[in-house]
Amino acid sequence: MTRSLSLLACTLTTFVNGATPAPTFHKDVEPILQNRCQGCHRPGEAAPIAFLSYNEVRPWAKAIRGAVLTGKMPPWQADPRHGKFVNDLSLGPGEKETIIAWIDAGAHEGNPADAPKPRAWVEGWRIPKPDVVFEMPEEFSVPANGVINYQYIPVPTHFTEDKWVELMEVRPSDRGVVHHAIVVTDNGSGFRGQEYLAGYAPGMAPQMWKPGQARLIKAGSNLVFQMHYTTNGKPARDRTKIGMIFSKKPPAQQIVAMQAAAHWLQIPPGDANYRLDASTTMRENVELVGMRAHMHLRGKSMIFRAVYPNGESEILLDVPKYDFNWQPYYYLETPKALPRGTRIDVSAVFDNSVNNPFNPNPAATVFWGPQSWDEMMIGWFDVAVNAGSTIGHALYGAPVELH
Repeated sequence: MTRSLSLLACTLTTFVNGATPAPTFHKDVEPILQNRCQGCHRPGEAAPIAFLSYNEVRPWAKAIRGAVLTGKMPPWQADPRHGKFVNDLSLGPGEKETIIAWIDAGAHEGNPADAPKPRAWVEGWRIPKPDVVFEMPEEFSVPANGVINYQYIPVPTHFTEDKWVELMEVRPSDRGVVHHAIVVTDNGSGFRGQEYLAGYAPGMAPQMWKPGQARLIKAGSNLVFQMHYTTNGKPARDRTKIGMIFSKKPPAQQIVAMQAAAHWLQIPPGDANYRLDASTTMRENVELVGMRAHMHLRGKSMIFRAVYPNGESEILLDVPKYDFNWQPYYYLETPKALPRGTRIDVSAVFDNSVNNPFNPNPAATVFWGPQSWDEMMIGWFDVAVNAGSTIGHALYGAPVELH
């Protein structure tokens, strides 16, 4: 029996034998839901049901039990042996046991006076109220069927001065047809004038960093919304937007997007363990602040490693069971110093076999491409550099063709 299962068994035995009062919703379970679940389980967010009250939660007790026991919920894919992340949704010590014990004891409400203070959510956002919101000029009509090419939609900022943005969130109005949305800045000087700003994909949290860190938007820049729409059998309309919160004072560090990508991928038919490797080397001293794995429906696992100039290496992030439908950024609790010359190695494994239930065509040789039945291999990561340094986009800027 594993240590986790042993702890769960002991906890349940204690409650059953009456040595400890059974948990109640308001006193024991509601605080856990606030911290781990309500970010998505509330009106207007990704989850289909709300968990803001006892009456909303109680009918789902049996389903919650199964999801918690299997680890399906809360969704968190990172191997806990490597790295600590500030946005970790996984249940902490004793939380799983408390939820299961509450359900097995009858899922009682308890005394409403024991309830924690409700979380103050901003309706329509997962960030506080934005200082400014930019949205697509008009709704985009998505047909019921067919393939839609990437859409590139410019939106002027009219910024007359440089802006430092410390919090951002990209929000589609219809998640059901938005495969991904990426917003880049464009200062009009061609490809090298475009820089990644923020994005949306299933599971992505708002862009978030430590105090004193921010992304830079240059005066006069436009935003470009890169939209990948997919049809779902019924007509739809979407008008994606981005909300921003500006830094109240000049930040100490600028956040810059980087990636290690394998554009040359060619996955053989039926291969259940096709491995790809890509790497990027730091040209200056930087701090790693976050990472994200991106593949399509054949993606199986991905590992980020740092190989330091002295030859030592360590695993920074291990995603052993990649889920195309849940692609969060993993934000480090403590930024990782990467000296100049450090190499970030990213290794990915794909399952192109008949045993992959999500595989569009196990008989196909799969190449890099934009649609879900194609494949991609990108290890995204954000680094922090000294604000005002000359590093920025000239060394680390990411291309627009992201997904």
